[in-house]
This record gives sequence, structure tokens and C-alpha cells, in this order.
Amino acid sequence: MTAIEKLAFAVTSFAKMSEEEFKTSLPFWQERTFKKGEFYNERSHICKNLGFIIDGTFRSYIIEDKTGEEKNVFLYSSDQFVVSFKSFINQAPCDYHTQSMTDSTILYINIIDLLSLYQKSHQWERFGRLLAQEAFNIAMERSESFLFKTPEERYLDLIKHHPNIFNTVPLYHISSYLGIQGPSLSRIRKRLSGK
Repeated sequence: MTAIEKLAFAVTSFAKMSEEEFKTSLPFWQERTFKKGEFYNERSHICKNLGFIIDGTFRSYIIEDKTGEEKNVFLYSSDQFVVSFKSFINQAPCDYHTQSMTDSTILYINIIDLLSLYQKSHQWERFGRLLAQEAFNIAMERSESFLFKTPEERYLDLIKHHPNIFNTVPLYHISSYLGIQGPSLSRIRKRLSGK
């Protein structure tokens, strides 16, 4: 499957969009590669692009003012959209960094081109609404997971949404995302592998 075919499958499946309607967006998508450690968007910058990950993994993280410690907030893997959504929608400075954790390739569309698609097409407008709902659900699930779920349940959710994460990302990044220390992650992995 080519990069555009992967994107077309994701968009048409996600938004129940016709292939003909998807094709109207083809002039707007551009490909970009990121080296490991390169930023997709930096804190205090405005996110202007919606990316679709063809290959690779990204993280969004904050830096604690007092300790200087990095804390991972969101993870994005292949076949998922990567975007600093609040910044993208409001065209306002972002509160966190989004960085490639591996060498990565994305297809991206600029906010101006996406808004023009929304104006011309009900199907693209629906895509935008569904994308906003998905971003809201991800943010709510993320915050509620720390209120209602055990570290083990958060770990299982991570595996479900990012099945190849352990092959590409160092364990300390995963520990940070799960909100636990490295030894706790090792115990969870050992316990679950024994089941």
C-alpha cells in the first residue's frame, strides 16, 4: 500500500467518506520525513498542520518547571493522526512539545487547505467533526485513566492502541506516559507475560 492509499483508507473508513470525495483533497497533502528527535510542533508555537503517520512514533510532552523533568502526555503511532489539536483548531500557541521518537514519515495537510475542504464538502466537514470528537475522547480517556484505572489497566490500553510501541520506544518514555516508575513497569510486564 502506498502512503496515499493508507491515508485514503484511514480517512474514508473513519469518516464514511466516498473515494471520489477523498480525491478532492489530493492536491493538498504533502509528505514529510522526520529524524528521531525532530519536532513536529514546539511549545508556544501554533500547530498549522494535521499529520497522518505513515511510519513512526511521536510523543507530546511537557517539561515540569520545577524539576525540568519531561512528562509524556500523548503518543501517536503509524496509521494515526498526529496534531496538537487545541492549538490547531484555535490557531493558538501550543502548551506542549510534539516530537518524533523514531525516524518517521507523515502526510500532512495545512489548516487553511483543510478549512477550505470543510467549506466545500459536507463529507469533509463531517471528517472535521469526527476528528474533533476523537481528539476530545482521547483527551478525556487519558485524564480519566489516571483517576479510574490501575497502572496495569493503563498498560493494557497502551498495548491495544500502540501494539508495536515496545519495539520502537525506550522503556523510560513508556513509564513516563503511564505515570509510573521503571521498576513498576518491569513488574507489570513480567506479571502479564506469566499469564
